[in-house]
Amino acid sequence: MNETRLAVITGGAGDLAQEVARLFVDAGYEVRSPGRDELDVTDADGVRSFFNSLPRCDVLINNAGALADAPVARMDETSWDKVMDVCLRGAFLCCRSAIPHMRAAGAGHIINIGSYSALSGPAGQANYAAAKAGLIGVTKSIARELGNSNIRANCVLPGFLETKFVKDVPAQAVERIKGDHVLGRFNTVPDAARFIVFLDTMASVSGQVFQLDSRIDCR
Repeated sequence: MNETRLAVITGGAGDLAQEVARLFVDAGYEVRSPGRDELDVTDADGVRSFFNSLPRCDVLINNAGALADAPVARMDETSWDKVMDVCLRGAFLCCRSAIPHMRAAGAGHIINIGSYSALSGPAGQANYAAAKAGLIGVTKSIARELGNSNIRANCVLPGFLETKFVKDVPAQAVERIKGDHVLGRFNTVPDAARFIVFLDTMASVSGQVFQLDSRIDCR
């Protein structure tokens, strides 16, 4: 008899995390979607303890994030460290603790939630852009390291989603960002969540970066 697969979604209080959790439950998974009070991804001991308490971990979605925008000339070390700790170091800590579960099961999938900021480097987001760019590198390295263990790693850039995570972004900035989309509209939480859950069914896809909006990177 097959055991129920278990998905862990960090940053569980977020709008995207909640929709992804709902869809994974609908797909027959057991889901753990801890918020910061249950799992502070910057706490190495807490991360280790959380994953050690799990019976298994088949899918890890590193969704926890933080913003502390400011121009570099006015950005303090606390703002830099906060964003790097949550978005990059936290993902590393969770990956490190989830991998033994996946190796024991003979398969697994790590989905890192990235950002278009990693590609575009917006003014005022040097910390966030650097962390998310680093997350792309981590994704590719993990995919190379763990492919022989049948463990996949992919990175999803869901686009600018109108959620509580960006509630403090000024309306003028939101309209400017929307203007960068050739379709003139943002992606939605349901569409992004549906893609993330679908991606887990694609057993031969690893080491890839998926951008889910209509901005065109001109690098």
